[in-house]
Amino acid sequence: MDTRIMEIAQRIRGLREILEIEQAEMAEKTHVSLAQYQQYESGEKDFGFTFLYDCANILGVDVVELLSGEPPKLSFYSIVRSGKGLPMHRRQGFSYHHLAYNMKNKMIEPFLVTAPYFEAEQSAPIALSTHKGQEMDYVLKGSLKVQLGDHIEVLGEGDSVYYDSGHPHGMIATGGRDCQFLAMVVKPADEDEGEK
Repeated sequence: MDTRIMEIAQRIRGLREILEIEQAEMAEKTHVSLAQYQQYESGEKDFGFTFLYDCANILGVDVVELLSGEPPKLSFYSIVRSGKGLPMHRRQGFSYHHLAYNMKNKMIEPFLVTAPYFEAEQSAPIALSTHKGQEMDYVLKGSLKVQLGDHIEVLGEGDSVYYDSGHPHGMIATGGRDCQFLAMVVKPADEDEGEK
């Protein structure tokens, strides 16, 4: 079992218990079944970004605190050197690097994302998720096939998409190679006020 997954699961469980929130309520608010939620909380299943983002909002912490166990400490500016973002590995092969993990009270969650190319995904349905807020994705290298509701778009280097992430959305690398893109997840205004 992955130690990092287990540590994140323990943080989620600990915070949930401190706040006296039942597992069933967490499952409902994170849009997963109770059985799936229990697998996440026991460390049996790896977390998707949307699940972690939703948990952080429900538990009143920064998503970085769930990932690292440490709350962000900076309030003026934060520099993240090349290749030094806080790593997250979610979904099959997707690699996320948080680019402002030391900054507290963020209005956006910026990530450098690498989506691996898989031939088998090219003709399969794209896995979709939803979360509150808005998102902008800007392609740096490769091509990204993005599904927004029933719409499918292919973005190339230099292309971007901005959308309401409360609608079903998902993406895969296309064009025969991995895709690297900048993802900016914008929190709803009401969540910024409640953040610690």
